[in-house]
Amino acid sequence: MPLDTPSINQLSTVISEVAGPAFLLAAQAEFLDVLISRMDRVVDRSRSLSVLSDDDPQANLRTELPVLKRRAVLLHRAIYWTVGSGVVTSLLVILAFATAMFRFRHEVGADLLGQFLKRRACHSANAPV
Repeated sequence: MPLDTPSINQLSTVISEVAGPAFLLAAQAEFLDVLISRMDRVVDRSRSLSVLSDDDPQANLRTELPVLKRRAVLLHRAIYWTVGSGVVTSLLVILAFATAMFRFRHEVGADLLGQFLKRRACHSANAPV
């Protein structure tokens, strides 16, 4: 059973509606770059403070280690959610084109994807930090 190709009007509507998520995906990639560079700095600082001996004049700086560990945990969680949001944005774009190909209304698919992710985020938000 061959597929009917979508009409030009339907494709132009889909393309205009996925332009926003495409820009969002670029912004998420830039944000991920910032988060990873900050994580690198936290790890480098933690390593440099961990190797200090007790008789070192800067040994009192090791009191920063719990703060750095907490910051690394928060950055890890932010990286996790940024990657997840990039995957979801990509799925949304794919979903829009797939529904255009099969001549479905893409709003329904996007709503189902949104409901699933909202429940997943609420479940994950209740997890301890």
